[in-house]
Amino acid sequence: MLVDQMSSIEKKIINRIAMIWAGRQKPDAPEPDRMHSSVRVAPAKLREAQFSDFQAVTELKRRNGLVPDSFDDWERLWRRNPALQQMDLVRPIGWVLEAEGRPVGYVGNISLLYRYGERTLTAVAGRGFAVEPAYRGVSLSLGAAFYRQRSVDLYLTTTASEVVGKIARAFKSDPFPQSGHTTRLLWVLQPHPFAQAVVKDLGLWPKLSRIGGMLASVGVGTDTILRRRWPRRCPTCPAVKEISVSDIGDDFQTLWMEKLNERPRLLADRSPAALRWHFDLPGDAANVHVLCCYKNGELLGYAVTRNDQTQTRGMRRCIIADMLAKQDDPTILRALWVAAYEQAKNTGSHVLEVLGFPEGIRQVCAEWKPYYLTSACPFYYKAADPILHKIFLDDAAWYATPFDGDRTL
Repeated sequence: MLVDQMSSIEKKIINRIAMIWAGRQKPDAPEPDRMHSSVRVAPAKLREAQFSDFQAVTELKRRNGLVPDSFDDWERLWRRNPALQQMDLVRPIGWVLEAEGRPVGYVGNISLLYRYGERTLTAVAGRGFAVEPAYRGVSLSLGAAFYRQRSVDLYLTTTASEVVGKIARAFKSDPFPQSGHTTRLLWVLQPHPFAQAVVKDLGLWPKLSRIGGMLASVGVGTDTILRRRWPRRCPTCPAVKEISVSDIGDDFQTLWMEKLNERPRLLADRSPAALRWHFDLPGDAANVHVLCCYKNGELLGYAVTRNDQTQTRGMRRCIIADMLAKQDDPTILRALWVAAYEQAKNTGSHVLEVLGFPEGIRQVCAEWKPYYLTSACPFYYKAADPILHKIFLDDAAWYATPFDGDRTL
């Protein structure tokens, strides 16, 4: 009977979490009065974005409910990006829709490198798509500029709202086939603040919120204990230690080269320079943790976790931003998952979230009975080579994690 009651509680909790996550990622709805108004708006012209657009793009993003980048981020993404140093052409940093001298639409353009077997592929990822409601009817021009770039092998859209997803599909992109990008795995680290956040989202009266929060906290805590929902150390697990992003060095290069030789899979560049650039986030260094698994001095694998700087609806998250292990060895993976869980808990996160990763790796996670959430943010790709595009329709061809695209940049 108790197990049945916990199952019912679990379903209600999961439904509410899914609604919170969907609400967090749901784009602002167009404003009906402006979308259908007979008032004429000034025509908009498309042009390449410039660094001088930073302040205007920042204001545009804020008006459209997006968190803007800092200027240091722009410098990092478009002047210190190691992928750009390996290209002969100058790639746009993005595009702007301009009307009456001010940006009314924007999309950023991040250059990346990928490997598939012995092939090096140039890739681009869209970032920060924002269009004022009155100009959303011409927002396809931003998508056209992104998808018509030359000397690009792979186009990625990894933080797609519903509108951006429709634009990606209009330009013949397909959803990532890897099943891990449609389902999140989640462990509750602190039942009480987690339950308080869920109950608060219900919008109950204060007294009911307090009572509901207490009951939900007991329910989540009991469910966690009964079902043993947490990663547990095993006697054979190798040691894991934490290093700083700046300490990522030659041993990571050795692991990266060995990973490429295991079998053909599409992998974002994980050379030491690419890893340091990706995770050396301005003002965010304290929230990035690099966990390394060693045996006899050899680096066998690593995991990178990121903690939210701010609470999302009262909930602090920690995500697995990336993970790599020799031969996807379950023993190495278990050691890294346990270390990630303990690190997230020790730094005060309320939940630990996993998105992406191949099915074999996610099966290791499933041993510890995480909650499953349907992702509200599908990812899309398009390969310029039709043969490659067809190959990438097979989920076995991917090793996709939050490291891909712009999700953890």
